[in-house]
Amino acid sequence: MQTNEDFKQQLINRTLDLARKTISLVDKFPSKRSAWVISDQLIRASTSIGANIIEAQAASSRRDFINFLNHALKSGNETKFWFVLSKDLNQKLIKEVDVLLNETKELTKILGSSIMTLKNKNKYEKTFNFKLKF
Repeated sequence: MQTNEDFKQQLINRTLDLARKTISLVDKFPSKRSAWVISDQLIRASTSIGANIIEAQAASSRRDFINFLNHALKSGNETKFWFVLSKDLNQKLIKEVDVLLNETKELTKILGSSIMTLKNKNKYEKTFNFKLKF
C-alpha cells in the first residue's frame, strides 16, 4: 500500500519529469515567432505545476495548502491548452505532444480529486466539529 509521503513524492517526480520533457520538446519547435510565444507559455505553465505543489508543502494553513494546489491545477489546465496549440507547430511532434498532454490530463485529474477531497473533509470537519461539555 502506498503511503501519503510516497504519493506526494511520486506526484512531485511526475511534475518534474513533465517539466523536463516539456523543455526538451520545446527545443524541437521551429525557430519562428509563433513557436517562441507558445514555447515560453508552455514552459511557464508546465513548470508551474510542480512549483506550486512544492509551495503547498510549505503552506502555513490548510486553506493555503488548498490554494497552492488550485494554482497547480490552473497551471495544468493552461498547460493542456498550450500543448494542444503546439500541435500546429510541427506535425512530426504530435505523438510526443500527445504523450505529454495525456500525462498533464492525469496530473490535473489527481490535483482536482485531491482538492475536492480536501474541501469535502473541510466541510465534514466544520459540520461535525463540536465540543462536548461536561
